[in-house]
Amino acid sequence: MTVSYHWHNGTVCSNYRLKHFLRGGETKHERHFRWVGIGVLSEQTGCNIETIRYYEKAGLLPVPARSPAGYRRYGSTHLKRLTFVRRARALGFSIEEVRKLLKLADERKRTCAEVRVVAGAHLKDVQTKIADLRAMERVLRETVVKCASGQSPDCPLIESLSLEGAWPISPR
Repeated sequence: MTVSYHWHNGTVCSNYRLKHFLRGGETKHERHFRWVGIGVLSEQTGCNIETIRYYEKAGLLPVPARSPAGYRRYGSTHLKRLTFVRRARALGFSIEEVRKLLKLADERKRTCAEVRVVAGAHLKDVQTKIADLRAMERVLRETVVKCASGQSPDCPLIESLSLEGAWPISPR
């Protein structure tokens, strides 16, 4: 990992942009992102409008200010938070896990170890899912090979789906 150094207020600061971002400072893009409606926020982030509303109701996004006409007005804080939520969700974190990560991100005196615990538990879940998928792949591959000719009136795939215990994967 390369550490970059930037001058800020007369001193050298490592990874200045990241620290600036986490402390709520504006990036170049955000200087032009003052107050926008939900449609623009949706376009900027690639997040569906209904999903943005859902994240608000779930408490993952702060309640936006309202215009005099009653429209939601989003700022750079919403953009940052929604980006965080979208990235965490893309990595497969549940809503509850995202909520925990946001709480830890909001706490100034948190340690990285607390975040690592949440991420470590999620990693175990992902590894379990990968193992299940590999087992599914193996069973399907073996069953497809049994159906190679496709001429038999008895279908091995249908038979294996009908048999109790034929699949090594636990039902969800």
